[in-house]
Amino acid sequence: MWTQIDARITQLTGEKFLSSQQRSVSGGCINQGYAISDGQRTYFVKLNQASLVHMFEAEALGLQQMLETNSIRVPKPICWGTEGNSAYLVLEWLELGRGNTQSWEKMGQQLAGMHQWVGKDAFGWDRNNTIGSTPQINTWKATWREFYVEHRLGYQFGLAKRRGGHFPNQERLLEAIPELLADRQPQPSLVHGDLWGGNVSCTVEGEPVIFDPAAYYGDREVDIAMTELFGGFPTAFYRGYNEVFPLDPGYERRKPLYNLYHILNHFNLFGGGYESQASGMIEQILRSI
Repeated sequence: MWTQIDARITQLTGEKFLSSQQRSVSGGCINQGYAISDGQRTYFVKLNQASLVHMFEAEALGLQQMLETNSIRVPKPICWGTEGNSAYLVLEWLELGRGNTQSWEKMGQQLAGMHQWVGKDAFGWDRNNTIGSTPQINTWKATWREFYVEHRLGYQFGLAKRRGGHFPNQERLLEAIPELLADRQPQPSLVHGDLWGGNVSCTVEGEPVIFDPAAYYGDREVDIAMTELFGGFPTAFYRGYNEVFPLDPGYERRKPLYNLYHILNHFNLFGGGYESQASGMIEQILRSI
């Protein structure tokens, strides 16, 4: 397999590459990760079963679109495909380190720049992708409210029902979303889609990096909301973001509605206490009306 991947890298880069080392590194929650090197150049390779190559194709497309915004650093996709029973994705290797206050402020500023990039006039994406290992439906919709009800919360509730989840106020919430988002008419922003602490870092030089996207065109607030879901990013990040693209009034009220999507997804992936957490969030959202 490595010989074939080396040949594909050579073909796509135009530079001879013959890996002499393949060492295991973290590849996230659902993939195997490897650093492959010829002694001069190093690449990051993700592996999974061949039937999941569509997941890598979508990730590469998301990274390519983020690169086109010329805003924030992401690992450049090199090539992807299948070899035998495995799917692979080859990415630029980035030496990661620990950021400082300046790095986090710059990350906020650069993410705001990505969110300001205007590429589409509707909500969705060119293809479906995944959020974790859950399918994420991205069929285009003209309005954000319609997209969020049908393709985000509605879809996750459908999966949860098949898993045995029970949310007594589910229908009340879905019926209330037009009211909850009545004054929200965002521009379609290219969003990362899965922006938690495990998917951000800095290079050893301190340059902010984001990776592992679940990209689509949506309300930019979904990214900011998710940064706050598991403890929040440093204050400098939010300061930098608001310097460039201040959040709109009502964000704090919308934040739990947007983060409910991820808690429902965690229930669908892992079960357990996420069911009661989602129910509590639904009650909180309904009380805010």
